[in-house]
Formats: sequence, C-alpha cells, structure tokens
Amino acid sequence: MTGLDEILDALRVPVVGAPMAGAAGGRLASAISAGGGLGLVGVGNTATVEQVRSECEIAARSGERFGAGLMCWSLPQNPALLDVVLEFEPVLLSLSFGDPRPYLPKVRETGAAVVAQVGTRTEALDALDAGVDGLVVRGSEGGGHGRGVVSTLPLLQQILDLTDRPVLVGGGVATARGLAAVLAAGAAAGWVGTPFAACEESLFRPELKEAVIEADTDQTVYTRAFDIAQRFDWPTIYGGRALANAFTDEWAERTDALETAVTEDFTARMKQARVDADVSLAPVYAGESAGLVDRPRTAAEVLAAFEPFREHLRSAQRWL
Repeated sequence: MTGLDEILDALRVPVVGAPMAGAAGGRLASAISAGGGLGLVGVGNTATVEQVRSECEIAARSGERFGAGLMCWSLPQNPALLDVVLEFEPVLLSLSFGDPRPYLPKVRETGAAVVAQVGTRTEALDALDAGVDGLVVRGSEGGGHGRGVVSTLPLLQQILDLTDRPVLVGGGVATARGLAAVLAAGAAAGWVGTPFAACEESLFRPELKEAVIEADTDQTVYTRAFDIAQRFDWPTIYGGRALANAFTDEWAERTDALETAVTEDFTARMKQARVDADVSLAPVYAGESAGLVDRPRTAAEVLAAFEPFREHLRSAQRWL
C-alpha cells in the first residue's frame, strides 16, 4: 500500500476536490476535507506567494488534512510557490501541465503523495515514467484546463489497463451515479471540480457561481481563446472548458484570428471583466456537469449528495 492509497482509504467519501485556480482556496479545501473528502488548494499561474500563503494558512488552521495543485509549466517563473505550499505539510500534491520530475525530490522529502492530471495515453505513460504515485484521468468534458482530446470513460478504460497505481477521475463526475460509475470501472476516487466551484465556500464571485448554476450541460465550450486574450503562456496543447458567453461566440473557433487581433487594450478589457465578474466576457471555467448543478450548496451538502454512490454500486450486483 502506498501513501496515496492510505490517503484515499481514509476518506469517508471517495472524492477529492480539484485544485481549481480562482475557486479552490483554503476555505473550500478545508470544508471538503471536513465533509469527508479531501480538499486541494489551487495555485494558478498568476498566484503570488502572499496569496498562496494566505489560502494555505486558512486550510491549515482548520486542522483538516489538505493538498494543493500546482502547474509545472509556470512553476519555473515562481518556484517559491512550491516552497510555500510545502511549509504547510500538504498530504497530496497535484503536479500537472508539464514535467513534474524537477519537483519530485523536494516533495518526496516531505512525505506528500503526488498525482498528475493526464488527458491522453501518452501523457499517462510519461507521468508514470516520471514516478508519480497516481494519475488523475481528466476527460475532455471536464472544466478548466486540460486536454480536449478524449472523453472520460474511454480514457479511463485505457489508462486503467496501463497501471496498478491509483487512478482518480475527473470530467463529468458530479453526482452519486457518476461517482459509482467510475468506481465500478476501477477508479480509486472522483476528482470533482464544477460542483464545488459553485459552493458557498468557493472563491468564485457570486455572479460566476450563479452562471454555473444556471448553465445546462450543452452550454460550455473548450477553447484557448481566453488564454490568448489574456496573453497567458499556457502550452498550446492545453485549452480550457468554460461556460459559453458572448466572447466565445465570437472567438472560440477563431483562435488563429484572435492571436493577431489581441492588443493591450483588448487584454486590459478582458482582465477588467474578470475583476468586474462580467460573465459575458470573462471566463467562467466549468465542465459539462454544470448542467447537474441546480442550486447553491455548501461543500458538505455536495459531499452528502455523493454518499448514495454505494446504493448505485449495489444496484449493479444483479449482474454478479
């Protein structure tokens, strides 16, 4: 049994909160852990040391175990972010969107388990070769950044045949039925983002939470347009799934044209839209499961709604 196995076995509800930058702060992470799952603090590419320390302090103050997620592609720009996170002794780190190898020795010294989000078989093989303790299979229907190539169930089946290390699953896991489905297939836990993004404890502004609640399953779009507009240096293999809005209506399928259309004023307007929570222009990162989020809830209420997963697993026993 690995350290990751022990972490997952200790959960009352086999759910890990995805480390959503801009949504998953210390309050949400600690609430998920208190509710029987495991919460993670999201560390985005624009995060500062002071912001990360503040959110980790909030999570640590609760006395609950928690973890954090960092982006390997942007860590070289501010390596102190990892140092700050490790000061608070997280039990689990997600090192994704790039090569985790340079950071594993430092993390191993702390005893934290490490997972990496993958969206293709090739990414999974590379992460396993790097030596991570487990994988997060994130299908194309998932919210936020990732690969937009393969949907959750085909990818999960493919990855489970590659490894006996724990595999967590994100992308469409938003109800007890969805959780039961991936557990029955062989997953170790769900990796849940969108339902928590709309929670009371989320860092999302009220306007963004309401937009998630009002959205249907067919009202998201996968695109690089928001990153191009904000001049973020995300690797081009990663887009992001967000709620469709007036901006994506115009630019989601025209990213080549957007590359040349972006000006400093354009970028400033996009960044101001985020400050103003203008959901017609700013990104609201959420997955297709937004259509399954129908009302404001606390993290504890979201976790309680997952608890009947055992009943759904039992219903499959008729075939045994």
